[in-house]
Amino acid sequence: MAPAAVDEAVQRVVLFSEDDPLLLACGRTLAPVEVAYTTTGTLDADRANAVFVCHALTGDAVATGPGGWWATMVGPGRPIDTDTSFVICPNLLGGCQGTTGPSSTDPSTGQAYGLDFPPLAIADLVTVHRRLLAHLGIDRVRTAIGGSMGGMQILQWLIDAPGEIERAVLVCASSRLSAQNIALSHVARRAILDDPDFHEGQYAAHGARPERGLATARRLAHVTYLSEEGMAQKFNRAEPDGWAAVGEAGRWLAPAYDVESYLEHQAAIFLARFDALSYLYLTRIMDAFDPFAAGPVTLDRSARALVVSFTSDWRFGTEHAVAVAAGLRAGGLGAVDERVIASPWGHDSFLLDVPAYLDVVRRFVEA
Repeated sequence: MAPAAVDEAVQRVVLFSEDDPLLLACGRTLAPVEVAYTTTGTLDADRANAVFVCHALTGDAVATGPGGWWATMVGPGRPIDTDTSFVICPNLLGGCQGTTGPSSTDPSTGQAYGLDFPPLAIADLVTVHRRLLAHLGIDRVRTAIGGSMGGMQILQWLIDAPGEIERAVLVCASSRLSAQNIALSHVARRAILDDPDFHEGQYAAHGARPERGLATARRLAHVTYLSEEGMAQKFNRAEPDGWAAVGEAGRWLAPAYDVESYLEHQAAIFLARFDALSYLYLTRIMDAFDPFAAGPVTLDRSARALVVSFTSDWRFGTEHAVAVAAGLRAGGLGAVDERVIASPWGHDSFLLDVPAYLDVVRRFVEA
């Protein structure tokens, strides 16, 4: 079989049809299921150099290149080297960047699914990933890598299909969210659900968007992705000139500090690229994830895993990584390497150019 050609453009494929629907963990079926994905690099003749990238909560299929959300990790000469690897990155089921999700058209009504879209689980995301691999004619990936929710997908994949992943890299991942994590996501979802423009999920039919709620959700989430140390380094705490002399409450309460302007900017750019329904569904998927709840699992003894956490990540701190690694070892995975990387940048560290972190990943995937 000839090597696949380089193709960095977003592609789309229908992986499940009415005649072959996706059976979901909740017991319902879903069809059609279209997936948006990218491939970068060249698949070698024996199809042994495939790397699968799973994105986090608000990511998409474009991981590398100009504007790619993980260009620090994926690209020519990067730890996931597109000069030597064939990199596959899809947009998640339930997403809003070309893959079927709650804002997609329900074929039975001709309108957006809204809250009629079925509940999802991490296992459903993995089922779609595996069907995409089959579509590409690949049986096993050399490396699967993901951060945050992306790492959760890889953990589920190791459990669901032993033998399909040779090396797994799980960064800032969790096998069971804490009550604090669930509480934070609840507040974010509540902001969206309580927005008058939400219209019970049918906001598209009303020509509206719950932008106030989604913006608030993003502001809150972004605070949790940073750390106190990193924020102190990044933002000026000084009061703006003339701020104390402002006599009008509206001006006095407007964003003035550096960190406030930063959060407003993050909210604005998020509104331009993400959908409220996808945010609701994907955060809820994370809440319910608990793959070791029933006890030890049976894993591939020939596979290896690298589990990475960061010293300043309080959202999915090192204790989460320890639990992931312990579950993998209990399941008999061939080798599990745990690394705690010093970084002041909190949960967002997995997306940034942290040399010690990138070097650890590079050594692991090239070993």
